[in-house]
Order: sequence, then C-alpha cells, then structure tokens
Amino acid sequence: MKRTFLAVLGAGLVALGTGVPAWAHHSFAAAYDMGNAITVHGVINQVLLRNPHSWFVIDVKDASGKVEQWSFEAGTPSGMIRNGYKPDIIKAGAEVTIKGFRARDASQNRGMLSQLTTADGKTYGMFGPQEGPGK
Repeated sequence: MKRTFLAVLGAGLVALGTGVPAWAHHSFAAAYDMGNAITVHGVINQVLLRNPHSWFVIDVKDASGKVEQWSFEAGTPSGMIRNGYKPDIIKAGAEVTIKGFRARDASQNRGMLSQLTTADGKTYGMFGPQEGPGK
C-alpha cells in the first residue's frame, strides 16, 4: 500500500513538473494584436537581453513633447543574436525606430518588436536576418 501511494505521488509530481513549463509559455498573439501594426520612434532607455524574451525600452516624445516610455518584447537573446543583433550594439541614448504590433491592452505602452532600425540605417529583427539598411 505504501509503495503504491509513493508511486502515485511520484507520478503526480512528474506530471505537474512537466506541465508547468508548457503552461508558463505564451503565444505572442495572446498578448499582442497582430493586426495592429505600429511604428514608434524614440531613444533607447534600456536593453534587456534575458530569458525568456528580450526587451527594448525606449523613451518616445508625443505630439506635445511629453516623454512616454514604451517597452517592446522581442525574441530570446540567442534568437536575437542569430538574427544579427549583438549584445551592447545599441546603448542607452541611441535613436531608434521600432516596428511591431501593439499590446492587446491599449492602455499599455507596450508592443512586440518585429524590426528595430538605428539612426544610421542598420536594421535588426525578430523574424530572421534583415538584409540591407532599413529593410
């Protein structure tokens, strides 16, 4: 009886342990409106290359000159590097234009990055290598 209980308990813990990572991962489409493309121009405040996803935080001036902070979620650090982005290539204060998709919750200044272009025309993206300036 004790052995059966321990076997059932062990199997339950294994099932729970394997289910948690699958539950924790989310689809970008769940958080971002893939039909609502946006382009935002601003200055890099912070770049966070960390798992599970990288983040680019930029300061954007609105029409009245007020600065708003926007956060753009990107791919994994290794995925961004594979697609041409290197750590420390874009530092705080650098001017960038980000194309992406707005968060489903429009009250948040947040989006999913699909393409980042620097002031000198170098382009980095989440969906594979970007060819040439501004592409």
